[in-house]
Amino acid sequence: MFEYLFFLSSGLFLGWSLGANDASNIFGTAVGTKMLRFRTAAAIACVFLILGAVASGQNTAETLNNLGGVNTLAAAFTVSLSSALAVLMMLKSGISVSISQAIVGGIIGWNVYNHKPTDMDTLASICASWICCPVISGALAVLLYLCVRNILHHTKVHILWQDMAVRVGMILTTALGGFALGANNMANVVGVFIDSNVFSPLKIGNIYTLNGTQVLFLLGAVAACIGIFTYSQKAIKTVGKNVLSCSPTVAWIVILSESLVLILFSSETLERFLLSINLPPLPAVPVSSTQAVIGAIVGIGLVKGGKGIKWSLVLKVVSGWVATPVIAFVLSFISLFFMENVFKQTIFMP
Repeated sequence: MFEYLFFLSSGLFLGWSLGANDASNIFGTAVGTKMLRFRTAAAIACVFLILGAVASGQNTAETLNNLGGVNTLAAAFTVSLSSALAVLMMLKSGISVSISQAIVGGIIGWNVYNHKPTDMDTLASICASWICCPVISGALAVLLYLCVRNILHHTKVHILWQDMAVRVGMILTTALGGFALGANNMANVVGVFIDSNVFSPLKIGNIYTLNGTQVLFLLGAVAACIGIFTYSQKAIKTVGKNVLSCSPTVAWIVILSESLVLILFSSETLERFLLSINLPPLPAVPVSSTQAVIGAIVGIGLVKGGKGIKWSLVLKVVSGWVATPVIAFVLSFISLFFMENVFKQTIFMP
């Protein structure tokens, strides 16, 4: 057990990175517009992030395993650590990047090092989701923005009531965003450790029993919550305030759009329904909450004429999306070499 917990530490570090990086996408615009205090938003997000990870976090793990079934504990440690370091490097520059892209880069690094072919169908599905995610989020945000603007234009709601409604909406969408992040992205954190999981079922009173995989996802969620409270404020300043000068109403729409997109890409029920009516499905795959938020912000900005968008910052964030998987790939490949040849660890089981 001690050996497993030691190797799992890199997954928990990646979980910490997820919280530090993606908190800006859950409630960054709410804090940036001063509609919610940071600690209030963080507490709400953490509670629901844990619930989402435990209840639905396993849904997207299968896709990552199809991409590359990392089948030793030492390799899982190395891939997670490389991905976490790639994210941390980008966070140091104040760029909120994609954990999903980092772990994909790390897994491909493991495939290449072990001369194991990458499942190109799975990789194509994941890459397609990287394109669809911001597009769908932007479309949802535009639709919601136009509906809300139309409602406010034709009703005479007092400004104080509007303010109260937006604050309540922020609280609800922060909760939804936390749940969606746990359900969709926790597979990025601990998915590579599922095959080597040693945790036994955990009974919570006489009400509920967590299976071993759910215990693993719970630990990853707790690590993410620590990341939210300890290191997320710098990235929040970039997304929450600097990319677009958001009104409170727009900030609420951005969070809601991002949350809905993550849920859409986490739902196996939706995937089966679309297949049953002969429509192309949205795969249950971890997607980038960062891309969803930027897509929503840019979509609304374009509807408003594009003048409020700070394109230099958008390009900075997009450059981070390109650099992150490349950095994770290189770090993973090099680290696997040292893990196998210097520390004499088994990194591949035929």
